[in-house]
Amino acid sequence: MIAVPEPALTERELIERAVELRPALLERQPETERLTHYPKDTHDDFLRAGFYRVLQPRRYGGYEFGLPTFYRVVTETARGCPSTGWALSLTAAHVLQVAGLFDEKAQDEIFGDDGEFRAASTVVPIGLARPDGDGHVVLDGTWPYSSGAPYSTHYLGQTLRAPEKPGDPPGPFVLFLAPRAIWTVVDDWHGALGLRGSGSNSIRIDEGHVPTYFTREVSLLDLPVEGGTPGSKLHGNAMYAGRAPSFYHGELAAIMIGTAYAAADEYARIIAERPLIADPTRTRSELHDYQRHLGEALGAIRTAEAALLRNAEDWMEVCRRNVSGEAPFTSAEDNRLALVFLTAGRMAWDVLQGILFRTAGSRYARDGERMQRYFRDAATYWTHVGPTMAEPLYRRVGRDRLGLPSDDIPLLP
Repeated sequence: MIAVPEPALTERELIERAVELRPALLERQPETERLTHYPKDTHDDFLRAGFYRVLQPRRYGGYEFGLPTFYRVVTETARGCPSTGWALSLTAAHVLQVAGLFDEKAQDEIFGDDGEFRAASTVVPIGLARPDGDGHVVLDGTWPYSSGAPYSTHYLGQTLRAPEKPGDPPGPFVLFLAPRAIWTVVDDWHGALGLRGSGSNSIRIDEGHVPTYFTREVSLLDLPVEGGTPGSKLHGNAMYAGRAPSFYHGELAAIMIGTAYAAADEYARIIAERPLIADPTRTRSELHDYQRHLGEALGAIRTAEAALLRNAEDWMEVCRRNVSGEAPFTSAEDNRLALVFLTAGRMAWDVLQGILFRTAGSRYARDGERMQRYFRDAATYWTHVGPTMAEPLYRRVGRDRLGLPSDDIPLLP
């Protein structure tokens, strides 16, 4: 057992800390982009606030709060800096899968004596996993787009099992957890359109060895959770027996909603300060059109946030029913939840680019302007692997409703 840093910390207090950090994150936006990851001051702030431990089991020094709280923290962080919110989410989130899938022996070793755990991850399988004949698996490869890698203590990756004989095809997916000691961060996160400060570097493993019990022959897109997992039993918490795709879509939606809120904040500042051309004694904030634009945007963003948080509660309930034996957490449930999250994220994007960025004025599309940064960050989200799942998800949910099989429709090309 590892002591929780602040045993009496409440979910409300944690969220309030995220709100209080927003001004600092706002001021650090240029530095975050220049560094290509958030600065150490921000990392230290997150350590003190407990943001990395929101979903972590209490047994291992975490707070074990639920999804709605985690998504609220991510949204508030992204409202201060989208790149920072992205990196925080994609390192603090993967503890959920690690705490669910690996057994007690592995988790005791993973979390160590202090419970320090942050894990970047990517869904794409790279390279081959080879047994070394001595209870270990050998990993070799470069895994790209590992958001949050600069501050990660571990890497949660996917590879393929090496064929048993030369000429045979590779085996199934292998999910592995690699400690920081066996991998390095590649300095290759430069020149991206947006999310420039997300630390989405590649990580490189050169003939790295991990214990076999740090691996599972499963795919992140199809985790074996029905009826419970080793972690849900170990921690007595059904949250650790949830499917990952819908959860990941919730992460991205939380970031997009926070980014849209940031754009609305900036829009309010712009129209309050921008004088009218015909009457410099007045500002755009006095014109009905701009008031309407802001109100319409806020209504849509708040609706997207309401959908995010309600769906997060639903996700938790589906986990509970899964572990209790009332109803399994099927891929059909995962499809349904994922599509709601994805739709919430899309609502935020539509408002950001269709109302706020479009009507703010061309001067705010220049380099160095926050509105331009928010547009770039949000646009880059739509190039991510998550939103590319929209079309197969639409089909899957439709087929599920019609009683037709949907698992044969691949989520990824």
